[in-house]
Amino acid sequence: MGNRLYITGAEPGSGKSAISLAMMELLSGITDRLGVFRPVVSVSAQADPLLELITSNFALDLPRDEQYGCTVETARRLLAADRYDELLKLILDRFSVLKRRCDHVVCIGTDYSSAGGTLEFDFNIDLANNLGCLILPVVRGRGRDAQGVTDATYAFLKSLRERSCDIAAMIVNRVAASQFDATLKRTRERFGDDPPVYVVREEASLGRPTVGDVSEALAAREYYVDADGLNREIGNFKVAAMELPDFLTRIEDGDLIITPGDRSDIILGCLLSHPSTTCPKISGLLLTGGLEPAEPVQQLVQGLGNPPVPILGVDLDTFTTATRVTSVDARLVPGNERKIATALGIVEQSVDLDAMRARLQATQPTRMTPFMFEHELIQRARVQRMRIVLPEGSEERILRACEILLLRNVVDITLLGDEENIRRKISDLALQLHDIRIIDPVTSELREQFADSYHEMRRHNGISRQMAYDAMADVSYFATMMVQHTHADGMVSGAVHTTQETVRPAFEIIRARPDTSIVSSVFFMYLEDRVLVYGDCAINPDPDAGQLADIAISSSETARMFGIEPRVAMLSYSTGTSGKGADVEKVAEATAIAAGRRPDLLLEGPLQYDAAVDAAVARTKLPDSQVAGQATVFIFPDLNTGNNTYKAVQRSANAVAVGPVLQGLNRPVNDLSRGCTVADIVNTVAITAIQAQAGTPPA
Repeated sequence: MGNRLYITGAEPGSGKSAISLAMMELLSGITDRLGVFRPVVSVSAQADPLLELITSNFALDLPRDEQYGCTVETARRLLAADRYDELLKLILDRFSVLKRRCDHVVCIGTDYSSAGGTLEFDFNIDLANNLGCLILPVVRGRGRDAQGVTDATYAFLKSLRERSCDIAAMIVNRVAASQFDATLKRTRERFGDDPPVYVVREEASLGRPTVGDVSEALAAREYYVDADGLNREIGNFKVAAMELPDFLTRIEDGDLIITPGDRSDIILGCLLSHPSTTCPKISGLLLTGGLEPAEPVQQLVQGLGNPPVPILGVDLDTFTTATRVTSVDARLVPGNERKIATALGIVEQSVDLDAMRARLQATQPTRMTPFMFEHELIQRARVQRMRIVLPEGSEERILRACEILLLRNVVDITLLGDEENIRRKISDLALQLHDIRIIDPVTSELREQFADSYHEMRRHNGISRQMAYDAMADVSYFATMMVQHTHADGMVSGAVHTTQETVRPAFEIIRARPDTSIVSSVFFMYLEDRVLVYGDCAINPDPDAGQLADIAISSSETARMFGIEPRVAMLSYSTGTSGKGADVEKVAEATAIAAGRRPDLLLEGPLQYDAAVDAAVARTKLPDSQVAGQATVFIFPDLNTGNNTYKAVQRSANAVAVGPVLQGLNRPVNDLSRGCTVADIVNTVAITAIQAQAGTPPA
């Protein structure tokens, strides 16, 4: 039963989209065969906003026509003909097709678009029971005080128990901040833990529509808009009818300005106000009357490249436009990472995820998939909040990753660089990073202390006090010294800097652990259905047998740290004793050394790659091996082989390579690829936080 979950609003306006996202996030850490199903959609699966959001966010590779039961039109026709049982059977048949593809399926109930909320709730209860699902009702908290919430929750719970529902939990969503504590106290007193009742507070930003929401609702023309512009939140709507000087004194941050398209003064004033340090940051311009800006104004805007604010246009008059925009609802849509991260963060703060996982989990797969891996990264990083320093503070990808990490409460972050420049970049990108810590190494009071320390540890290498002081102006050296002196728990760099620029300070300052002879690296390779560990593909050109053994042991420890059961393949061009040569002998010796030091490890070598990864080949070459054919950790004999192999797999198999993750250092420092994505940065920061949590011996 626990492998099927039915999420339904108990009434209109409950906000089940955020809850559905959070439950999908939770279950993605349990299984790689995760599905989503809607019993009723408006027109088709492709046109259902919630299905599109979830399918896109979790990259679900499922046939769209198997993700829903029927359309609203079909449901109404069958109900009108008194064929209710036939409707249930139709939906059940469609659900059964998807169920066979998936280990866990999240069903998301109807949208209360039809009349009769009570009847629709009963319909969803019937569906949950007939589909064999645990049910998770979402009760509306908005507009209710603590007493009103508990009364409504009790009524819905009574109805569920009368229908013998299997209840996963109940969630009271969108509770006003002023009522949150009282509501939490009263629900705990009233309901206890049978079932659990979780209270989720209202988050104002989730209720604010975006420019994209307005554009879609009004079928607006998008004159000058990019994806970031569409995702800007609207704080208020302002109609510009007065002269520009008076208008400028009345605008506020987040305003969507509504004005006729021929008001060139207002248009130019808005474009100039956004980059100004003395004016509020508006969310966009909405031009009315079917009027386009004058040709010279259009030429001016085009000359700006990327206009500072999005500009939309509609044919409606100004009054009608202003009336309609006030009724535009906020939505969670694919690509709006800020809102998605906010929604997930709010729910995850309020729901006991471990308890929910225990109630929902049916079977636990042994293999680690990319979704499971990433899910565990975030969840484990949040267990003990660590402090991560990011030296590349003005890089856009770094800033966007910081916003996601902070919205999801993963780590505490320090950015390095010129504070004024970084704050300006944050403002230009309209990111929620107002309270983030920023340090300028050039002017920091820590520079003198760090210079003294660096001079002391490197004076025997000819580093003078002045040279040490100059080095501390370098963000990579300053960040590394922050980690060394415990002003930060870990460092992540490399989006702009080379690997050498990132790791050299770590080698000089943090140094290798006493129990290892070499600092090395691994990549986490995200394949379609599993995560593998490749080492060393980034640091050591030609390790000897002892060093290769250290790399194997370190890589197995890294794999285990991140939930991957290590089965270590020591790679060579020969399997077993079939080949001869110095390179094969090096791998054989390394295998013997590693096995002697760690007899508990499942380790095999020399192995060819095909024998390590392919069960059929393994049965032929090493039929009795516990590693061959099922290896999870691959140790390459040298950098040339490892680097080319990981890049070949990355490109030819469409794999994602996360790393290099450094291992063997006294404290965690990790490198990024200069082609890294925002998601890569988020994952690497989480990895660094988990390494920091594990603790390391002092230098």
